Amino acid sequence: MGLKTSQYQTIMRGYEQKQLHSRDILQSRYEEVCRKLPEFKALDNSISVLSVQYGKKLLGGDERAIDSLKEELATLRNSKQELLDLGGFPGDYLEPVYECKDCHDTGYIGNQKCHCFKKSVIGLLYEQSNLKGVLRQENFDTFSLDYYSANYVDSRTGRSSLQVIQDALLVCHNFVDAFKADFQNLFLYGDVGVGKTFLSNCIAKELMDMEFSVLYFSASKFFSILAKSTFDKNDVDAQNMYEYIFDCDLLIIDDLGTEFTNSFIASQFFTCINERLLSRKSTIISTNLSLDTLADLYTERTFSRITSNYTMLRLIGDDIRIKKKLKNREEQSCYTAQKEL
Repeated sequence: MGLKTSQYQTIMRGYEQKQLHSRDILQSRYEEVCRKLPEFKALDNSISVLSVQYGKKLLGGDERAIDSLKEELATLRNSKQELLDLGGFPGDYLEPVYECKDCHDTGYIGNQKCHCFKKSVIGLLYEQSNLKGVLRQENFDTFSLDYYSANYVDSRTGRSSLQVIQDALLVCHNFVDAFKADFQNLFLYGDVGVGKTFLSNCIAKELMDMEFSVLYFSASKFFSILAKSTFDKNDVDAQNMYEYIFDCDLLIIDDLGTEFTNSFIASQFFTCINERLLSRKSTIISTNLSLDTLADLYTERTFSRITSNYTMLRLIGDDIRIKKKLKNREEQSCYTAQKEL
């Protein structure tokens, strides 16, 4: 999932389009001002003529030309600003218009990639991945409560799977609604097939539509990238993705526990969640593991970070994937029977 040359060029073309759009807006505004305030155009012409005149003086050896030019230019610019004010235009109406005020739509601040560049990278990677198609199928609009039963009751809490998922949906909607203003993390756990990944995808879809940067990984893929970035410094793709993992607005780690776990994995997992907590970057983790198993595999320190800083959502119920397969078979049988009639 690293950034290839063609992908980089695609992103930079996007910045070129933004810059052209900005120039078009500025030109349109300038023409509007000149139509409403003919004196404004005259002042601009005076500035041009003045610059040429003093340029000739400077070439002729007049050492005072620069200071005199600065004074007269300042007077003319003040006059232009007064005209804009009298015409009812905002003071910054003829300033460049940028989507990103930090990098001025170049993608870079000095030699460093801007935060908007990193967001563009993640958006492009999603566009070119299979997950984009998944999110069209798995989102809040397609989420169904039909697979959760009021008769499936948790013996420990006395709550049904329907009640649990209704509360979980509310938490997930609130997570999205408050994302910009409120730093939150989610930990989804429970048996296989109860909707943990689906809920993560619902959140991912909403936040991506709101133009937040979201990265999704299966646990095995996630730890593979961390390993490559640690042990192979020449793997540019892994180095880039390592940076995005720590910088994205939301990181989703799915199916924690399916990877081969060792001391390196446990250490990297702690580093990632701890750094993202310190930088107040949200994370969603889903797993089939019990909380006791989580503590055994990833150390008590990691367990403490998660339970102290994540909203814990335990989902219960039947395996939805099995239910869907049975439903599809029933529908296929009904269709076949009707066809034979």
